Amino acid sequence: MKTKWNVRDITFAALVGALYVTLCYFGNIFGLTFGIFQCRFAEALTVLPFLCPTATWGLFAGCILSNLLSPYGLPDLIFGSLATLIAGLLTARCRNKWLAPLPPVLCNGLIVGALLAWSETGFTAAFPATFAFNAVSVGGAELLVCYVLGLPLLELLTRTHVMPQRLA
Repeated sequence: MKTKWNVRDITFAALVGALYVTLCYFGNIFGLTFGIFQCRFAEALTVLPFLCPTATWGLFAGCILSNLLSPYGLPDLIFGSLATLIAGLLTARCRNKWLAPLPPVLCNGLIVGALLAWSETGFTAAFPATFAFNAVSVGGAELLVCYVLGLPLLELLTRTHVMPQRLA
């Protein structure tokens, strides 16, 4: 399926990306953006592909730019950003708004959890336990942000008709 992008789609994706970067940098001031207990306010935006699939690409670009500050370097830049891209693509396919925040929770918990475990222990005998801990901590923070901030954002945007509504 080929999607035609118009100026509005490109502008919206750029705005989403810019907002993602801004929120990540703001959270980094308080030490919330990176680490084991990362609570990125920007992750609330990961529900936007439910209403507008082009938001996925803005989130991906914003995550790449945000991860330039990551203390985990190139692996986080690549895999952390891919986690956001995969989550956005899956969220765009969700048919139930209550499930829309779930792909970012699962993708970030698993992919970023594995990345953090690898950076802490390498692939040693301690990797499985470290991965489990990191997956739960990153996934739990993601769950909090996506459901406590993202779901109300989705509801607000749906009720105010600010964004185009998803076709049933």
